[in-house]
Amino acid sequence: MNSQRIEANFKGKHILSLSQFDEKSLQTLFTTTDRLITELESGKPLTYLQGTVATLLFFEPSSRTFSSFAAAIKRMGGDTIDYQNPLQTSSAVKGETLEDTMRVFETYSDFIVMRHPEKGAAQQAANALTQIPILNAGDGIGEHPTQALLDLYTIYKKFGKLSGLKIALVGDLQNGRTVHSLIQGLAMYPDNTVYLLSPERLKLGAEIKNLVQDKLKLIEITSDEDMPTDAHVWYWTRVQKERFEDLAEYEAIKNSFILTPELLEKKGNKDLILMHPLPRVNEIDTRVDSDPRAYYLPHQVRNGMYVRMALVGLVTGKL
Repeated sequence: MNSQRIEANFKGKHILSLSQFDEKSLQTLFTTTDRLITELESGKPLTYLQGTVATLLFFEPSSRTFSSFAAAIKRMGGDTIDYQNPLQTSSAVKGETLEDTMRVFETYSDFIVMRHPEKGAAQQAANALTQIPILNAGDGIGEHPTQALLDLYTIYKKFGKLSGLKIALVGDLQNGRTVHSLIQGLAMYPDNTVYLLSPERLKLGAEIKNLVQDKLKLIEITSDEDMPTDAHVWYWTRVQKERFEDLAEYEAIKNSFILTPELLEKKGNKDLILMHPLPRVNEIDTRVDSDPRAYYLPHQVRNGMYVRMALVGLVTGKL
């Protein structure tokens, strides 16, 4: 995506891709997140976004990301215009262009958070806006930058660093926008090794590989028997049914790799953390949930709200 670098100043900038960030801007975001958590835990009501209105415009189904942004904005004292499934209920049904939809909501809002089923839609929407920023909450199989930001924060808080890590990415690596963003974040830091495990049909695409292969050590594996036993993170993802035209093909590969207590016992280590962007289907056995290494609930989810609080505060210039 053609998007502005964040550098030290977030104010007024679209958040479209992890490629906008660097170590300095990520550290600014993490420090701000820590500060807000401390303020929340003190019981202090936050009013940074008082008088601010955000439009949550989700053209694709969402529960966690939509609710996480809504909670983040409201905990900061702001308000939201909530619009889910506009392809079925808005003027888009009548043929309104994405650009016109953006211009309409620009008149109501201080910023827009958008999810869309088409890759590149976030950049298209940003091009139509002249007064306010937009935050990409997922554009098809493109990117999901705020998920990667919360994932990186979660890893950072556990290990105190984002360099010298071994991370296994498992599942739908071709269509997984969370993976596409996260792997770009990991490529910003030195000495990281990423193991890639997916069905043959769902391997990480050449576009993302080419972006990061000179900055990361990428190791493709073909079986969970090859999972690294000294990894810091196992990051599981679901096979995305909605990306398949042939449902028989989906059924054939959907349960290719399942995280079980038995696999953890065999290949895990005591300091490992288990992550998943959710929703989970069958790829993590529910027996794993009680393992203290299971960070997908509640750590990742909770950190998502905190990081988004910091991000919207910085983008609006209120922090």
